[in-house]
Amino acid sequence: MTSIASTPAHAAPPRGAVRRLLGLAADEWPLLLAGTFFLILGSGMGLAFPQAIRVILDQVLAQSGTELIDLAALAMLAIFIVQGVAMAMRSYLFTLAGERIVAQLRERLFASILSQEIAFFDAQRTGELLNRLASDTAVLQNTASVNISMALRHAATGLGGIGLLFYTSPRLTLVMLLVVTPVAIGAVLNGSRLRRLSSQVQDALARASEVAEEAVAGVRTVRAFAQEPHEVARYGAAVQDSFALAKHRSRVTAIFLGAASFAGYGAIAVVLWYGGHLVVDGAISVGELTSFILYTLLVAFSLGALGGLWSDVMRAAGASERVFELMDRAPEIPAAGGLRPQSTRGAIALHNVTFAYPTRPEVPVLRGVDIELAAGEVVALVGASGGGKSTIAALIGRLYDPQEGQITLDGAPLRDLDPAWLRHQIGAVAQEPILFSTSVADNIRYGRATATDAEVEAAARAANAHDFISAFPEGYQTPVGERGVQLSGGQKQRVAIARAVLKDPRILVLDEATSALDAESEHLVQEALERLMQGRTTLIIAHRLSTVMRADRVLVIDGGRVVQAGSHAHLVEEEGLYRRLVERQFVAA
Repeated sequence: MTSIASTPAHAAPPRGAVRRLLGLAADEWPLLLAGTFFLILGSGMGLAFPQAIRVILDQVLAQSGTELIDLAALAMLAIFIVQGVAMAMRSYLFTLAGERIVAQLRERLFASILSQEIAFFDAQRTGELLNRLASDTAVLQNTASVNISMALRHAATGLGGIGLLFYTSPRLTLVMLLVVTPVAIGAVLNGSRLRRLSSQVQDALARASEVAEEAVAGVRTVRAFAQEPHEVARYGAAVQDSFALAKHRSRVTAIFLGAASFAGYGAIAVVLWYGGHLVVDGAISVGELTSFILYTLLVAFSLGALGGLWSDVMRAAGASERVFELMDRAPEIPAAGGLRPQSTRGAIALHNVTFAYPTRPEVPVLRGVDIELAAGEVVALVGASGGGKSTIAALIGRLYDPQEGQITLDGAPLRDLDPAWLRHQIGAVAQEPILFSTSVADNIRYGRATATDAEVEAAARAANAHDFISAFPEGYQTPVGERGVQLSGGQKQRVAIARAVLKDPRILVLDEATSALDAESEHLVQEALERLMQGRTTLIIAHRLSTVMRADRVLVIDGGRVVQAGSHAHLVEEEGLYRRLVERQFVAA
């Protein structure tokens, strides 16, 4: 499997992840500006109360009356009230801004994922992409909300505290900084190491999510083969890999935090020792020493908190690099953009088309294929599995581009047309149609979001689906379950046909649309398909003789080439692969 990081698409080189993450906050500047005001106010109040304590202690020791003590105490109470309100407002405003930032980030990331070409999804695991949306953005959430607020708060408190320390006693401040500075340098070095470890942990979690997603999505196969212990063991191994990395990351973090704690309290011990000598020498008062110790505690706590926040930021940087890389990835085939003709007849032509899937470039699937479908013509593709039939259908919808040759619609190259417009001209009904976990009506309306209830019902009637839908207790509002699991195969096919009817495309692609149905369901589905095919260019991929016989022309695909072409009656008379396929089907019957 090709990882996102190694995908050769036009991915822009990752920019400064932290800088870019913070850059997302630009749209939320009103909230952040208000939050910054309350942050400065709260930090200022936090720096003011040690001065009140200095006044109280110096007045007590000087025994010069209680009036100044009372005023200082009242001032300290007022400071704490203002500080509490400011902290609450700061927390609320920054958190709200952060939640908005992450919500927008998730929406943009999801839009980027859906805009990628199909070859991208061939190379990626669904679980890994979902992990980007869930786990990686969750790691970013604190950084973009609470951590920004906390970092600014502690930075303001630390810088303001250092300024007041110099104001109180320059000599004592220099002694304290000699102890604190190595901690700050260690925080930066430790943060870089944590960033690498966090990136590895997130990758390991993504691999575990992939295993879980596969097992849950294929739970019926797991149950059918009684492979629950195997899947549990496989997931457990992936979780243990991520646990081992997380354990190492925790050890690195713990060692750093322990060293930072020792340095912080060691700084206080040094301040008490040297400050005590200064008090005895008369260089500073007891109140000044006490306020200095409080400022030292504030600075030490702020620097320690900044160290922890720096670790979190480095973790977020590791996750954000993957998120931004995916957001920056330009799809090989854009989702929209190009010519949008006013009308289309539906004539399709493949000219000398050669194609290999991007995940297997060394294995060509089509080799110099030439096919023409006239407007309104019904053409059937037959041949052994793996011959390239479904690949031709995928190329017509421009899910992929051929490596050589050209495909045209009404003479216009598909590469020049708007892919979104092109796909609106094409309706597809697959052997196993994908339904979404919503109501029957919503699944039909997927063909045209603006359709009325009456139009949805008319499409269902045309698809022979109205009767069974009406028999449900909730009618058209009946939930179909994940991937349509609450409907039978024939019912799912008819809902998919109703969806295509509602879309009203000029071109139809029917990929084994009746091969997995019983005789009664096939009859109903075939009847609905015949109504749908009228007046439309139709490409049928089928094995069943009943489906192929109705085609205007049959193309036999073998080894990536068209080896026979003609009507069913003509090809049956001709010695070749088609005749052998028909004979085998009769024998099987």
